[in-house]
Amino acid sequence: MGKVITICNQKGGTGKTTSAINLSSYLAIAGKKVLVIDLDPQGNATSGIGVNKHNIQKSTYHVLLEELDLQEVLHPTAVPNLFLAPANLDLTGAEVELVSVLGREYRLKRALQKAKEDFDFIFIDSPPSLGLLTINALCAADSVLIPVQCEYYALEGLTQLNNTITLVKDNLNPNLYIEGVLLTMADFRTNLTKEVIQEARNHFNEKVYKTVIPRNIRLTEAPSFGKPVALYDKDSLGALKYEELSKEVLGIPITTENSLAEGAQHG
Repeated sequence: MGKVITICNQKGGTGKTTSAINLSSYLAIAGKKVLVIDLDPQGNATSGIGVNKHNIQKSTYHVLLEELDLQEVLHPTAVPNLFLAPANLDLTGAEVELVSVLGREYRLKRALQKAKEDFDFIFIDSPPSLGLLTINALCAADSVLIPVQCEYYALEGLTQLNNTITLVKDNLNPNLYIEGVLLTMADFRTNLTKEVIQEARNHFNEKVYKTVIPRNIRLTEAPSFGKPVALYDKDSLGALKYEELSKEVLGIPITTENSLAEGAQHG
């Protein structure tokens, strides 16, 4: 059975979609069969992975609201072994429409039961909110990956997210756990980045990935070309770091010292 990981943070701009696209790409390149489920009405994971969100006929909206079989919405991508369940603005109304639906929190979980047999990893890119779409993503998941931007106040918003995860665990999904905390948009030239990294490690201990994702122009450019960074510029620091993260997710040891030193060296 495949592992379902929801990438979640109610704060926008933390690198959720960037991480969903690039981590899944490198796991697929490593030979794993991977699915990305775009659950954000903005559809950034959809366009960033190379699918035109304006042309799709069936999306995650139809899976949630019409209980369409997930296989019917899947798109292949330019990365072998990587597949996408796309989203577009149709999903905007889903929050309201789900309110009156029986078993509303478990719509996505039911849709994934069969798909878990076909994939090694399923990543859910959740919207920057704690509404019903995110609750569906948390109920369907085995674990949560939390991206945290290396900036002031970054850790403060995690209290609310942590409370939500605890509520979901206590009432809806008792097996849910935190997969890991991913530090993103690090600028190693600043003391602030180093302070946030240290504070995160003090607070979450071994749950913080040793890999730290730096600010990197190639990572920000790649989505506008509809490509994961592995296809856009595989030699960029951003690409190397997501490849490193994929190895860490697969259980290949990464030393904190090497990761931090490399980030500092490349700025």
